[in-house]
Amino acid sequence: MASAAFNHFVQSLETVFDQAVTDGTDDELFASGYLRGHFDLVVAQLELNDAARTDAVLPAVQASVDNAKHELAPADMTHIQAMLDRLEAAAAQVD
Repeated sequence: MASAAFNHFVQSLETVFDQAVTDGTDDELFASGYLRGHFDLVVAQLELNDAARTDAVLPAVQASVDNAKHELAPADMTHIQAMLDRLEAAAAQVD
């Protein structure tokens, strides 16, 4: 079972995705949707493997994206990397 701190961390990062849906450009919306799939999968895997640690989330998301980057055009990767950067900035601000 995930800790309250882990759940708070995940919810805080989910607001980055929510902001992209309400305020983002088409490119940000695409990157957010794509990255949200990786994020949700990583969070679920961490929880299932009893490895739900806040410090494991973003590295696992980055690894997941890196494993799938052959599916994307370089321009798409640029937008996805920008969204990853926003996630990292948000993660740094989580109490």
